[in-house]
Amino acid sequence: QLQASGGGLVQAGGSLRLSCAASGLTRVNYAMGWFRQAPGKEREFVAGIKWSGNGMTYADSVKGRFTISRGNAKNTVWLQMNSLKPEDTAVYYCALDYGRILSNLVIDDYAYWGQGTLVTVSS
Repeated sequence: QLQASGGGLVQAGGSLRLSCAASGLTRVNYAMGWFRQAPGKEREFVAGIKWSGNGMTYADSVKGRFTISRGNAKNTVWLQMNSLKPEDTAVYYCALDYGRILSNLVIDDYAYWGQGTLVTVSS
């Protein structure tokens, strides 16, 4: 089970920190990713992290502004979002899957998905 939180309304240039807590895990070698879906658009990859925590990847649109990280217990992942833009407005979803390598973190066929949290960036 995945529980995402931290969304809200922020002005352009501001910051938000999303969190995703995982429970009921059956194995430790899982990867987690963040995706987002804006109104009228398809879901897109934002950021992903390997289970070891030493491999991350980002969409070009968020590089240098967003940072994905995981806690020492490895059952929580955060997405620090800085310098937010109106085009970052979307529902953000966290996702989890087992055994992914760095190159396929971007593929949105994860096995498990959180409920989504809304991020709204005003101009």
